[in-house]
Amino acid sequence: MKKSLIILSLLLLPYTALAADGRTVDYEIDGEPFEGYYISPAAKAPLVLLVHDWDGLTDYEMKRAGMLADLGYAVFAVDLYGKGVRPTKLEDKKRLTGELYADRQTMRTRLMAGLNKAADLGANLADAVAMGYCFGGTAVLELARSGVNLKAFVTFHGGLATPEGQDYKSTKGFILVFHGSADQSVPMSQFAALANELEATGIPHEMTTYGGAPHAFTVWGTDRYRKDADEKSWARFTQFLSQTLR
Repeated sequence: MKKSLIILSLLLLPYTALAADGRTVDYEIDGEPFEGYYISPAAKAPLVLLVHDWDGLTDYEMKRAGMLADLGYAVFAVDLYGKGVRPTKLEDKKRLTGELYADRQTMRTRLMAGLNKAADLGANLADAVAMGYCFGGTAVLELARSGVNLKAFVTFHGGLATPEGQDYKSTKGFILVFHGSADQSVPMSQFAALANELEATGIPHEMTTYGGAPHAFTVWGTDRYRKDADEKSWARFTQFLSQTLR
């Protein structure tokens, strides 16, 4: 009951200030500069690897990271685009995500580089989950299929289709999916297909839909935001973390 009240109070706070002890982190991938964001309330705190949406790593992910740190989790928000690459034009967002969708190995390399950087910073990879929003949710499922040894992979309104030639046979962690049934970008046919695939493969999973919630229903300050779906999915997510991470 006490944890539920803490979660509810966090959800009701205004999302105006970044956590004071979070910091940007420079790192390199194949000689190219990238810039993530790290926050940790304690040494060896359980880790959440957070993957950004197609806007790149922005205040949104940093604020979510701060909310998780307040609950006792370390968070490394990975950068999949490169330092300073934070697109604002629709065509640039489509181009950057399209390049990574077309080159899944590069996507995996950048995800793993973020995970390794988190380890360098002292994060506890033995007690860790990955989560992401929209494009980031799609990337998290790519990470799940790669076979990396994390406890869970969590996607909020991400793409759910399995690329041709891939499967979940190497997946080692739990799959947790939050999806809006009014999502016009990721239809319910993808949701059903993923459920069938995970069941057939024997991957433990939990998948929830929210009626009337469109794509990007968690993004504050937009016409897509749905308070009820955001708060319910966040409450379930944080409850899941408390049950999964030590």
